[in-house]
Amino acid sequence: MAALAEKPNVMVKVGMVGDSQVGKTTMMVKYVENRLDDEYIQTLGVNFMEKSITLRNTEITFSIWDLGGHREFLSMLPLVCNDAAAVLFMFDLSRKSTLTSIKEWYRQVRGLNRSAFALLVGTKYDVFVTLPPEEQAEIDRNARKFAKAMKAPCIFTSAHESINVQKMFKVILSRVFDLKCTLEKLVEVGEPLLIF
Repeated sequence: MAALAEKPNVMVKVGMVGDSQVGKTTMMVKYVENRLDDEYIQTLGVNFMEKSITLRNTEITFSIWDLGGHREFLSMLPLVCNDAAAVLFMFDLSRKSTLTSIKEWYRQVRGLNRSAFALLVGTKYDVFVTLPPEEQAEIDRNARKFAKAMKAPCIFTSAHESINVQKMFKVILSRVFDLKCTLEKLVEVGEPLLIF
């Protein structure tokens, strides 16, 4: 009897960085286990999870690394960034300061890894839509500006409402494997942006 051919397995390391409480761990748990963990436990150091998917007969394993957002964990940044194929720069859409911090996160990450694809990811879109329209417009404008400066896709997500969580990883796949991304772009102010 012929042995079943093993599917080739490719590991894709994804780093997640951003200020504390922007929702990195929540996003990771939502993507990997499709559940919400409402018991907020602050990431002390580094969190790590894996999820495998099949793409064109190849098993792709996302190795997702999430760095605690406090400055004292910066020494662990190499664990998260080195060898990463993509880095998610995450900020909370309802807290402007977390977007401003992306500049420093970007500088730190690029010091360690110049080749990883960057994605600018706004979290808590479900909270963002409750903000006054002028505040939403300002955050939207700034996020687009940052994404452009980073030459990065800009994606607004909500782990709570399952908005753009799966799509974010499809964008990563299209970047890493140089595939055409067939997702529909969302570019209007007020929409959960999906610009890639």
